[in-house]
Amino acid sequence: MSTRAWFPTYIYCEPLQKSGLARLNSDLAAECRQLREFDTAGRKWSAKNYPGGYTSYASMNELHRFSSAFADLEKKLTRHVRAFAKALSMDLRGRQIFMTDCWVNIMPPTAAHSLHLHPLSFISGTYYVATPKGCPGLKFEDPRLDRFMAAPPKLPDTPEQDRAHIVYPAEAGNVILFESWLRHEVPANRVEEERISISFNFNWS
Repeated sequence: MSTRAWFPTYIYCEPLQKSGLARLNSDLAAECRQLREFDTAGRKWSAKNYPGGYTSYASMNELHRFSSAFADLEKKLTRHVRAFAKALSMDLRGRQIFMTDCWVNIMPPTAAHSLHLHPLSFISGTYYVATPKGCPGLKFEDPRLDRFMAAPPKLPDTPEQDRAHIVYPAEAGNVILFESWLRHEVPANRVEEERISISFNFNWS
């Protein structure tokens, strides 16, 4: 072929485990809501920086270090991160990977999460706990977008892999992983029920 694809961007999406997700998510949802009630500092920060929603990102962002439920989640997520790193051909021989940050996001109606990336880590991701029908997915941006310069618009039937954005639906029980430099956002929640997710970062040594 005269035209070939290079420098691909990979995104990983798999169920956390093969069974028991409904009960696990029910327990996690209860703990996430209890955390919101307990975390006064997080609610205050969210009021200014995450309008309408709640996140423990700036107040309690190492949940795996003091909660047994989140520590168990860390173990399960680590297996997925290792699988993703292998797919990325990352050389982790003789090296350790570890979760550095883990925090809760609760999105009631109108809450949104603006475009951002995750510095100081190599793989980041989210685990979906509660995803009411019609809630927003995770929207990723082509990392070359600011370099397109004078490029004309894409055709309406452009294949998904060649579009400027791609959205992964939010599905309870699924893990989504991506390299931490990949920008992403969550559009405003337009349904009445809360969307609950757990975000995290991994590093290596």
